[in-house]
Amino acid sequence: MKTAVIVFPGSNCDRDCGRGWAAVTGREAEFVWHKESSIDDYDVVILPGGFSFGDYLRCGAIARFSPVMAEVVRLAGRGSLIIGICNGFQILTEARLLPGALLRNKGLTYICRDIHLKVENNQTAFTSAYAAGQVIRMPIGHGEGGFTISPRGLEELRGQNRIVFRYCRADGATDEAAAPNGSLDNIAGIVSDRGNVLGMMPHPERLAEPILGGDDGKGVFESIFRAAAEKLGGGK
Repeated sequence: MKTAVIVFPGSNCDRDCGRGWAAVTGREAEFVWHKESSIDDYDVVILPGGFSFGDYLRCGAIARFSPVMAEVVRLAGRGSLIIGICNGFQILTEARLLPGALLRNKGLTYICRDIHLKVENNQTAFTSAYAAGQVIRMPIGHGEGGFTISPRGLEELRGQNRIVFRYCRADGATDEAAAPNGSLDNIAGIVSDRGNVLGMMPHPERLAEPILGGDDGKGVFESIFRAAAEKLGGGK
């Protein structure tokens, strides 16, 4: 199993993702610089959080044109598992690997704190380690995390069960006030129509080991590892 963490100028969660992946799976990830125009057929690709290209124009808008993104698109088409976390989610929407867009947070302030998420769909390659409806704790740290999409697009996400995570209260309630950034329908994470690309604003790598204060994020990496291993027939 080959795993890549893509590194853009301004990425600041790349090492965190590499450590989280290794701690949970026992496998090392390779760090791939954004200027690479030809990369291996990685089974798993992680687009980490941070501030690619200083978030100029809008978050992810410049990173989308990095040479490596053509390869990420190719690997997505090949069926590799792609996860974009925070800025990585923004890049995936800019590259049209996921629908919708991420807008400035309500209140126009940067938010950095722990929040609660409800696992809305545990039948994906990214969430099988969780129970359906499970409430988990995970950190966020973003200024543009308000997910938005057209009414038709939202209907498709709902109808195809592609909303994977929703912001919620500790008791699981998903009222509007539970979304810290004003995200439409409390959406915190979605998958592609093929189910092999996930974008999420919260940071599972920041809560993937007990030493970090909890391991609720571990299930994301566990799920990806299981799905990739099953596809490879054993996971070598």
